[in-house]
Amino acid sequence: MSTSAEHVSDAPTTTGEPELKRVLGPKLLLLFIVGDILGAGVYAVTGTMAGTVGGIVWLPFLLAFIVATMTAFSYLELVTQYPQAAGAALYTHKAFGIHFVTFLVAFAVVCSGITSAATSANVLAQNFFGGLEVNGWLEMPGQGVITVVALAFMLLLAVINLRGVGESVKFNVVLTLVEMTALCIVIGVGFLAMAQGKGNVGEIFVFTDAQDKGLFLAVTAATSIAFFAMVGFEDSVNMVEETQNPERIFPRTMLTGLGIAVIFYMLVAISVVTVLSPTELAGIREAEGAALLEVVRAGSPDFPIDRIFPFLAVFAVANTALINMLMASRLIYGMARQGVLPRPLGKVLPVRCTPWAGIAFSTVLALGLILYVTSDPDSNIVANLSGTTAFLLLCVFTVVNIACVVLRRKRDVNRKVFFTSPGPLPIVAALLCAFLAGPWVGRDVVQYQIAGGLMAIGVVLWLITWLVNRRTNTTAGDLSSLDG
Repeated sequence: MSTSAEHVSDAPTTTGEPELKRVLGPKLLLLFIVGDILGAGVYAVTGTMAGTVGGIVWLPFLLAFIVATMTAFSYLELVTQYPQAAGAALYTHKAFGIHFVTFLVAFAVVCSGITSAATSANVLAQNFFGGLEVNGWLEMPGQGVITVVALAFMLLLAVINLRGVGESVKFNVVLTLVEMTALCIVIGVGFLAMAQGKGNVGEIFVFTDAQDKGLFLAVTAATSIAFFAMVGFEDSVNMVEETQNPERIFPRTMLTGLGIAVIFYMLVAISVVTVLSPTELAGIREAEGAALLEVVRAGSPDFPIDRIFPFLAVFAVANTALINMLMASRLIYGMARQGVLPRPLGKVLPVRCTPWAGIAFSTVLALGLILYVTSDPDSNIVANLSGTTAFLLLCVFTVVNIACVVLRRKRDVNRKVFFTSPGPLPIVAALLCAFLAGPWVGRDVVQYQIAGGLMAIGVVLWLITWLVNRRTNTTAGDLSSLDG
């Protein structure tokens, strides 16, 4: 998830507001998309997926890529028709014109950012302590200590956010290279094992039904989990007003970014299967967010690279969490300013000019989430948080795909068309996203409880705001103008 960059030009528009500077060409946009996708996702879900399907862990990544690409086609059709930065909220409002539905989509995006950041915080804590352990500096502590570090990290993000962190395209390039380097280490370890004849190459096509689901349900469940690793491509539409000639370069660049990401994920999956024994592969689910660290540790016992890897992972995951919380706090601020959430949530620090109320609100929700999921010692914390994120975004993607179909029928025949999703593909994508969001994929009920609780908080706040607006005869703004 991501917010738009804060670079603006000095030339005012006809409305008196400055325009965003178009600083992104094809290369920088590609690095932004790749960096946004290659965040915490692969660290968070690989262990759970391997523990679900065994050696064919690469297959759910491939299937998730196919569904994500279908949805990306819908986003590309919409972003080239409506090159504005509000993303899913804009498309929903254009298609249906129902403010409450637009609000639900916008708030679901907010919640997905918060749950994703909470996931990242736990993954970061696990890899941080894993790095201390592998270097012999400290033994792996209990879950309580890991939770405290995750909570402290969320508070640190809030402090950084309050100081005012605008996105820098050049900084994003550096972070993307760090993310890619960490994954290249995992891939290199796997292929080195194969070159030395130590790898379990034959396991790549072995299905292990660890939960007695059967092939179809197990792969479907793993695909739903893998979807968390593929999200992020949709955030690029929020950069459209800062992209040079977006109608021309967006389609090719977004699809290229998705392709690069899935190649990385497939190679990582092959490395995981190659390095770990079938027994280790079956038990990797327990490693949660530190699963890739287990691969590096097992595959390179004679090299110090396993001592460096966890800290590279920490760096990459921290960036994902910060971007998530930046996005969530600014969307809350925007909705409060539009009068669809309580207006006090739109308060801004007078000196720093940062949305302190939105930051505080999103941080409190994230802290509450971490405490809630860690209250059950038997639950898979990372899996539940990442699964909730995937569920929320699958619901949003279902709506966006339907909106694509609706807006295609409303399209002005005289308006130039830059990109069109092939035939009925948006309908197929909507059905697949809805299917992967359903309970039949084996999603833990706690994920629905978390998503439902977060959305209920939003609806209550929306209702309170609606009643206040009605009493004071105040009109709510148009959510489609939000910069998400």
